[in-house]
Amino acid sequence: HTTKLCLCCSLCLECPSPSTFGEAASAPDGLAVVGVFLEGTKAQFSCFNPKCLLPASRHYWTYPGSLTTPPLSESVTWIVLREPICISERQMGKFRSLLFTSEDDERIHMVNNFRPPQPLKGRVVKASFRA
Repeated sequence: HTTKLCLCCSLCLECPSPSTFGEAASAPDGLAVVGVFLEGTKAQFSCFNPKCLLPASRHYWTYPGSLTTPPLSESVTWIVLREPICISERQMGKFRSLLFTSEDDERIHMVNNFRPPQPLKGRVVKASFRA
């Protein structure tokens, strides 16, 4: 039995030329985000390796878009993996306890998007696979 716990884990990557996140966020194609859907089941991982966030299948959709959190910069190439990965309810809880803020700032949990889904506005969504 699988419990459906929906969460998208986004890994934000800066292109090598800008020296800061702010510069990358304001540059065209300055950021790339890899989105992985997480699906809750009983699963284990003991030591963290970012490869565990990637499913076996590397099929994906890609499109130009923006950050879903402030500053909402429209400088992102999104890569969204088609296949979800499985994590436990405890691991899902850990993801939900992550913070957007540093230890000295007011605690803001990393839940929900600040930006609702946007219309395509002429953008093209490409797939690495045939439907």
